[in-house]
Amino acid sequence: MREPLARFFTALGYFTRLPVPAWVAWSPERLARAGAWLPLVGWVVGLAGAAALYALAQVLPASLAVILSMALTIRLTGALHEDGFADACDGLGGGWDKAQILAIMKDSRIGSYGAIGIVLMLLAKAAALIELAASGPATAAIALLVAHPLSRLAAVGVLHALPYARSDDSSKAAALAQRLSHGELILAGLCGLLPAFVLLAPLQGLSALGLAALLTLWLARLFLRRLGGHTGDLLGAVQQAAELACYIGILAHWA
Repeated sequence: MREPLARFFTALGYFTRLPVPAWVAWSPERLARAGAWLPLVGWVVGLAGAAALYALAQVLPASLAVILSMALTIRLTGALHEDGFADACDGLGGGWDKAQILAIMKDSRIGSYGAIGIVLMLLAKAAALIELAASGPATAAIALLVAHPLSRLAAVGVLHALPYARSDDSSKAAALAQRLSHGELILAGLCGLLPAFVLLAPLQGLSALGLAALLTLWLARLFLRRLGGHTGDLLGAVQQAAELACYIGILAHWA
């Protein structure tokens, strides 16, 4: 069990700002397999956000509890996926060909498409969670517990299905651009899907899963057509889009 645990902590250290045990030495081989553990990292982030939302809602208005819980999850991940979404908006919105899109996404500066995109994304997620919290803070907390693992599974699916779009290894995400084994796919699938099937009613789970899957497939086709594959920024965009899709799917069928 030591090596699987080390791989999980490697993924946790890469995809979040949380500290990992000192005995987990950095290894490029472990980092290359870290993608399989991304949905389980979503459990950690989702649980932190859900606990914060539920606790804060006992003493604060639900809307403020939602916003503060979102701030916590963004802090825990270092805004890694939000930054990728903004860069993807800039690249796909402002670039005409593959080389230009990749160059724009690599630029650390944020443009109009990225700024508008991330503001609208955060507003949409906050609005959906606030609507869910109107039924009680436990409802929104469950949505967080479901959406964070499931949206990260969507990113893993794109990572596995599409080739890496950049021809060099200058990006930090290049080390993760490897197809997963069957065992790793099963692990990622179980971690990503289990909360939806355990915590939601069947129609709610199918709605969240179906909407996230459709959006992920559309984005994958877009990435393949425009760039011939994925990048780390595009995986972040998939996670953000699929997370919002989960909230909308749950909201559409919440009794």
